[in-house]
Amino acid sequence: MLRFMPVGDSMTIGSAGEHTWRYRMWQHLRDTYGRPFALVGPRETLHDKATDTPTSYEYADPDFPRAHLAGWGEGWLHMAPLIGDAVRSCRADVLLVSLGLIDLGFYTNAEQTAENARRFVAEARSANPRVRMVFLPVIPNVRAEEDPGFATQVTLFNELLAKTVADLDEPRSALLLASPPESYDIDFDTYDGTHPNGSGEHKIAEAFAEALHQGWGIGEGYGGS
Repeated sequence: MLRFMPVGDSMTIGSAGEHTWRYRMWQHLRDTYGRPFALVGPRETLHDKATDTPTSYEYADPDFPRAHLAGWGEGWLHMAPLIGDAVRSCRADVLLVSLGLIDLGFYTNAEQTAENARRFVAEARSANPRVRMVFLPVIPNVRAEEDPGFATQVTLFNELLAKTVADLDEPRSALLLASPPESYDIDFDTYDGTHPNGSGEHKIAEAFAEALHQGWGIGEGYGGS
Protein backbone atom coordinates (compact mmCIF):
# COMPACT_ATOMS: atom_id res chain seq x y z
CA MET A 1 0.00 0.00 0.00
CA LEU A 2 1.33 3.41 -0.99
CA ARG A 3 1.02 5.94 1.79
CA PHE A 4 0.70 9.62 0.81
CA MET A 5 1.15 12.45 3.32
CA PRO A 6 -0.19 15.93 2.42
CA VAL A 7 2.00 18.62 4.00
CA GLY A 8 1.15 22.29 3.95
CA ASP A 9 -0.19 25.51 5.40
CA SER A 10 -3.68 27.03 5.49
CA MET A 11 -4.32 26.13 1.84
CA THR A 12 -3.79 22.47 2.72
CA ILE A 13 -5.42 22.12 6.12
CA GLY A 14 -8.53 24.02 4.99
CA SER A 15 -11.39 25.37 7.09
CA ALA A 16 -14.46 23.77 8.60
CA GLY A 17 -16.86 22.56 5.94
CA GLU A 18 -14.43 22.85 3.03
CA HIS A 19 -13.45 19.97 0.79
CA THR A 20 -9.74 20.99 0.44
CA TRP A 21 -7.37 19.94 -2.34
CA ARG A 22 -6.54 16.90 -0.24
CA TYR A 23 -10.07 15.68 -0.80
CA ARG A 24 -9.88 16.28 -4.54
CA MET A 25 -6.58 14.38 -4.62
CA TRP A 26 -8.06 11.48 -2.69
CA GLN A 27 -10.96 11.30 -5.14
CA HIS A 28 -8.54 11.28 -8.07
CA LEU A 29 -6.34 8.53 -6.65
CA ARG A 30 -9.37 6.49 -5.66
CA ASP A 31 -10.63 6.64 -9.23
CA THR A 32 -7.35 6.23 -11.15
CA TYR A 33 -4.59 4.62 -9.09
CA GLY A 34 -6.02 1.11 -9.15
CA ARG A 35 -4.09 -0.12 -6.11
CA PRO A 36 -4.46 0.20 -2.34
CA PHE A 37 -3.33 3.55 -0.96
CA ALA A 38 -3.84 5.70 2.10
CA LEU A 39 -3.59 9.34 3.14
CA VAL A 40 -1.56 9.50 6.33
CA GLY A 41 -0.34 12.09 8.81
CA PRO A 42 -0.30 12.86 12.52
CA ARG A 43 -3.16 15.39 12.32
CA GLU A 44 -6.83 15.14 11.34
CA THR A 45 -8.37 18.53 12.10
CA LEU A 46 -9.53 21.39 9.93
CA HIS A 47 -9.07 25.00 10.96
CA ASP A 48 -12.07 26.45 12.79
CA LYS A 49 -12.31 30.12 11.85
CA ALA A 50 -14.76 30.79 14.68
CA THR A 51 -12.15 29.91 17.31
CA ASP A 52 -9.02 30.42 15.17
CA THR A 53 -7.82 26.95 16.21
CA PRO A 54 -7.31 23.61 14.43
CA THR A 55 -10.19 21.93 16.27
CA SER A 56 -12.89 21.29 13.67
CA TYR A 57 -13.84 17.92 12.19
CA GLU A 58 -16.63 19.34 10.02
CA TYR A 59 -15.50 17.80 6.75
CA ALA A 60 -17.85 18.17 3.80
CA ASP A 61 -17.60 14.42 3.13
CA PRO A 62 -17.48 12.22 6.25
CA ASP A 63 -15.93 9.36 4.25
CA PHE A 64 -12.82 11.37 3.37
CA PRO A 65 -9.65 10.12 5.13
CA ARG A 66 -8.63 13.10 7.25
CA ALA A 67 -4.96 12.46 8.02
CA HIS A 68 -2.39 15.12 7.08
CA LEU A 69 0.46 17.28 8.36
CA ALA A 70 -0.79 20.81 7.75
CA GLY A 71 -1.42 23.89 9.84
CA TRP A 72 -2.88 27.36 9.51
CA GLY A 73 0.03 29.79 9.60
CA GLU A 74 2.70 27.07 9.43
CA GLY A 75 5.44 26.88 6.82
CA TRP A 76 8.77 25.24 6.01
CA LEU A 77 10.12 26.79 9.21
CA HIS A 78 7.57 24.87 11.27
CA MET A 79 7.36 21.64 9.30
CA ALA A 80 11.08 20.93 8.94
CA PRO A 81 11.44 20.00 12.65
CA LEU A 82 8.27 17.88 12.54
CA ILE A 83 8.56 15.96 9.30
CA GLY A 84 11.02 13.31 10.50
CA ASP A 85 8.77 12.08 13.32
CA ALA A 86 5.70 12.36 11.08
CA VAL A 87 7.26 10.25 8.31
CA ARG A 88 8.53 7.72 10.82
CA SER A 89 5.33 7.34 12.84
CA CYS A 90 2.98 7.32 9.82
CA ARG A 91 5.29 5.29 7.55
CA ALA A 92 4.84 7.76 4.72
CA ASP A 93 6.05 6.79 1.23
CA VAL A 94 5.21 9.96 -0.72
CA LEU A 95 5.00 13.54 0.58
CA LEU A 96 2.78 16.03 -1.27
CA VAL A 97 4.14 19.38 -0.11
CA SER A 98 2.64 22.86 -0.57
CA LEU A 99 4.57 25.37 1.53
CA GLY A 100 6.32 28.74 1.25
CA LEU A 101 3.73 31.49 1.13
CA ILE A 102 3.42 31.85 4.90
CA ASP A 103 7.21 31.73 5.36
CA LEU A 104 7.81 34.55 2.90
CA GLY A 105 4.91 36.54 4.28
CA PHE A 106 5.86 36.43 7.96
CA TYR A 107 9.00 34.52 8.89
CA THR A 108 11.89 34.19 6.42
CA ASN A 109 13.22 35.60 3.17
CA ALA A 110 13.56 33.51 0.01
CA GLU A 111 17.07 32.24 0.77
CA GLN A 112 16.22 31.31 4.36
CA THR A 113 13.03 29.62 3.23
CA ALA A 114 14.98 27.55 0.71
CA GLU A 115 17.39 26.49 3.44
CA ASN A 116 14.45 25.28 5.52
CA ALA A 117 13.21 23.32 2.49
CA ARG A 118 16.59 21.59 2.31
CA ARG A 119 16.40 20.83 6.02
CA PHE A 120 12.92 19.41 5.47
CA VAL A 121 14.24 17.00 2.84
CA ALA A 122 17.09 15.88 5.09
CA GLU A 123 14.79 15.30 8.06
CA ALA A 124 12.29 13.34 5.98
CA ARG A 125 15.05 11.14 4.60
CA SER A 126 16.46 10.54 8.06
CA ALA A 127 13.17 8.83 8.88
CA ASN A 128 12.74 7.02 5.55
CA PRO A 129 15.72 6.99 3.17
CA ARG A 130 13.41 5.97 0.33
CA VAL A 131 10.69 8.56 0.84
CA ARG A 132 9.61 10.39 -2.32
CA MET A 133 8.47 14.01 -2.37
CA VAL A 134 6.50 16.26 -4.70
CA PHE A 135 6.79 20.02 -4.15
CA LEU A 136 4.37 22.67 -5.37
CA PRO A 137 5.88 26.15 -5.91
CA VAL A 138 4.18 29.12 -4.31
CA ILE A 139 1.12 29.79 -6.47
CA PRO A 140 -0.50 33.16 -7.31
CA ASN A 141 -1.92 35.11 -4.38
CA VAL A 142 -3.26 38.58 -3.73
CA ARG A 143 -0.27 39.85 -1.78
CA ALA A 144 2.08 39.08 -4.65
CA GLU A 145 -0.18 41.09 -6.94
CA GLU A 146 -0.31 44.08 -4.61
CA ASP A 147 3.25 44.08 -3.21
CA PRO A 148 6.05 44.07 -5.83
CA GLY A 149 8.71 43.34 -3.21
CA PHE A 150 6.85 40.30 -2.01
CA ALA A 151 6.30 39.16 -5.59
CA THR A 152 10.05 39.33 -6.14
CA GLN A 153 10.63 37.13 -3.09
CA VAL A 154 8.07 34.60 -4.32
CA THR A 155 9.73 34.42 -7.73
CA LEU A 156 13.17 34.02 -6.18
CA PHE A 157 12.00 31.34 -3.77
CA ASN A 158 10.37 29.35 -6.56
CA GLU A 159 13.66 29.48 -8.48
CA LEU A 160 15.55 28.32 -5.38
CA LEU A 161 13.02 25.55 -4.76
CA ALA A 162 13.55 24.28 -8.30
CA LYS A 163 17.30 24.29 -7.68
CA THR A 164 16.81 22.46 -4.38
CA VAL A 165 14.81 19.75 -6.11
CA ALA A 166 17.44 19.40 -8.85
CA ASP A 167 20.31 19.34 -6.37
CA LEU A 168 18.79 16.87 -3.91
CA ASP A 169 16.98 14.48 -6.25
CA GLU A 170 18.42 10.98 -6.06
CA PRO A 171 17.30 7.56 -7.35
CA ARG A 172 16.37 5.99 -4.03
CA SER A 173 14.53 9.09 -2.74
CA ALA A 174 13.22 10.90 -5.80
CA LEU A 175 12.02 14.50 -5.76
CA LEU A 176 9.59 16.14 -8.18
CA LEU A 177 8.69 19.78 -8.74
CA ALA A 178 5.05 20.11 -9.71
CA SER A 179 4.16 22.67 -12.35
CA PRO A 180 2.01 25.51 -10.98
CA PRO A 181 -1.51 25.44 -12.42
CA GLU A 182 -1.24 27.55 -15.59
CA SER A 183 -4.81 28.79 -15.44
CA TYR A 184 -4.85 29.56 -11.70
CA ASP A 185 -6.58 32.92 -11.24
CA ILE A 186 -7.02 34.44 -7.80
CA ASP A 187 -10.26 36.11 -8.88
CA PHE A 188 -11.85 32.81 -9.87
CA ASP A 189 -9.94 30.11 -7.96
CA THR A 190 -9.82 31.58 -4.44
CA TYR A 191 -12.41 32.95 -2.04
CA ASP A 192 -10.18 35.67 -0.60
CA GLY A 193 -7.27 36.09 -2.97
CA THR A 194 -5.24 33.35 -1.28
CA HIS A 195 -7.25 30.34 -0.14
CA PRO A 196 -8.62 28.07 -2.87
CA ASN A 197 -12.32 27.66 -3.54
CA GLY A 198 -13.65 24.51 -5.21
CA SER A 199 -12.13 25.41 -8.56
CA GLY A 200 -8.78 26.20 -6.97
CA GLU A 201 -8.81 22.95 -5.00
CA HIS A 202 -9.16 21.01 -8.24
CA LYS A 203 -6.30 22.92 -9.86
CA ILE A 204 -3.93 22.31 -6.94
CA ALA A 205 -4.86 18.63 -6.89
CA GLU A 206 -4.29 18.52 -10.64
CA ALA A 207 -0.78 19.93 -10.24
CA PHE A 208 0.15 17.12 -7.83
CA ALA A 209 -1.69 14.47 -9.85
CA GLU A 210 0.02 15.39 -13.11
CA ALA A 211 3.44 15.36 -11.42
CA LEU A 212 2.79 11.89 -9.97
CA HIS A 213 1.48 10.56 -13.28
CA GLN A 214 4.13 12.05 -15.54
CA GLY A 215 7.06 11.59 -13.15
CA TRP A 216 6.38 8.20 -11.62
CA GLY A 217 3.41 6.68 -13.44
CA ILE A 218 1.17 6.93 -10.39
CA GLY A 219 -2.49 7.31 -11.28
CA GLU A 220 -3.62 8.89 -14.52
CA GLY A 221 -4.06 12.38 -15.92
CA TYR A 222 -6.33 14.52 -13.79
CA GLY A 223 -9.97 14.54 -14.77
CA GLY A 224 -11.34 16.82 -12.04
CA SER A 225 -13.34 14.03 -10.46
